[in-house]
Amino acid sequence: MSGFDSTNGFRDSTRLATHLQRVLVNLIALHLNAKQAHWNVVGHNFRDLHLQLDEIVDDARGASDTIAERMRALDTVPDGRLRTVADADQPAIDPGELDTSVIVDAVTAQLRHTAGVMREVHDEVDAEDPSTSDLLHTIIDQLEKQAWMLSAENRVRVSR
Repeated sequence: MSGFDSTNGFRDSTRLATHLQRVLVNLIALHLNAKQAHWNVVGHNFRDLHLQLDEIVDDARGASDTIAERMRALDTVPDGRLRTVADADQPAIDPGELDTSVIVDAVTAQLRHTAGVMREVHDEVDAEDPSTSDLLHTIIDQLEKQAWMLSAENRVRVSR
């Protein structure tokens, strides 16, 4: 059970720890998959996309560190081991060289998925710990902005 006491401070519940662990592994998977895409993207607008993927990697890596450190602050042990991250429910990215348009769609899907995971757990996290919920808000904003900017690469203006 979560709660605050003057000796130990706030401690999270099993439910909160489970939600944060799910967020953590999805952020780590996003960072690893975006780096894989960064190394193997080819085609039109390569350089700009290559650089943007590094921004996404940095955002995801920073966000995963923020969540893991929050878990430690709540006296929970984060699990970012390879086997644990491999079980994340992220959409797959194919191996090998991939065209820029394929990378845009694949990484956009991963960004949206990760933000979606955070939205799924948000209300229960907020009910238990508004401070942690504030961290989720910031990360959701960051990921959704990256998804919008990245997805614009493949969008075609529709006349109205």
